[in-house]
Amino acid sequence: MSASSVQIEQLYASPIEKVWRAITDKDAMKQWYFDFQEFRAESGFEFRFWGGPAEDRQYLHICRITEVLPGKKLAYSWRYDGYIGTTLVTFELFEEGEQTRIRLTHEGLETFPANVPDLARENFEEGWNSIICYSLKEYLEQKS
Repeated sequence: MSASSVQIEQLYASPIEKVWRAITDKDAMKQWYFDFQEFRAESGFEFRFWGGPAEDRQYLHICRITEVLPGKKLAYSWRYDGYIGTTLVTFELFEEGEQTRIRLTHEGLETFPANVPDLARENFEEGWNSIICYSLKEYLEQKS
């Protein structure tokens, strides 16, 4: 993992099946992540969504599933329409008794343009921390 990568781990008081569903079911994902028109955890499937730090600074995200190991790993490429650079997002799940540890890794951030502040590593670190440590955790706890 390079210095420009982001890696976050979080332990949830939820079984691995429930966490896997949360990261692969589009209806579940829209409650804690992004609202996708379509999403299938199938290698080669492409999905798109809009997101950004403010209403006037939204980016079209274009992602393609690169690896699926049911209940264990989901990986996809992540790029932005109109910008150079392609990164890789990987969710890994680890069963720990009745709990599940998730490891999120976002690598390749150095391939994004350095002159676009919204695409700086620090923003991804802040965003992923919020998503993994708060939004997903809240979603899993409310559905218990």
